[in-house]
Amino acid sequence: MLPGRADIKAGTRVSIVSKVNQRSGELTEGIVMDILTKSPRHPHGIKVRLECGLVGRVKEILL
Repeated sequence: MLPGRADIKAGTRVSIVSKVNQRSGELTEGIVMDILTKSPRHPHGIKVRLECGLVGRVKEILL
């Protein structure tokens, strides 16, 4: 199951799928700067903006 909004905070290291990589499913790692999804859950993942400026949906939280 995908992480919910409550599991993600600014500064969390995550893997996301960006819009351009949705078909391939290629993951990008980064640090969350902003959480863009307002609802507690989303079927495709919570949308975030990484510190590098990339926007995508969280697929997993990294330790």
